[in-house]
Amino acid sequence: MREVLWSALHVQSWAEFYWVMIGLTGQLLFTARFLVQWIASEREKRSVIPIAFWYFSLGGGLVLFSYAVWRMDPVFILGQSMGLVIYTRNLWLIHAEQHRDPSVARN
Repeated sequence: MREVLWSALHVQSWAEFYWVMIGLTGQLLFTARFLVQWIASEREKRSVIPIAFWYFSLGGGLVLFSYAVWRMDPVFILGQSMGLVIYTRNLWLIHAEQHRDPSVARN
């Protein structure tokens, strides 16, 4: 059974297996942000981006960035690092706005 799983995941050690599981977890977090955005938009009957979208983006991006560093993949590292800057900045702006005006709704 292990041989079949490892072959399917293209891993040859437990360390590689765990890192692939970490990478898949990051991808699931990253994918969850789209589900959160879709559900929030359906509820509002308009396109919205809830704050949870940015937290899922940041969480998934951090995990995927870690995985990319482990793989030493410069393309993947660059792509994730740029996203992390954007997700962090958006959360910073949201929290700064809420601090200035506590009446701003939190979604």
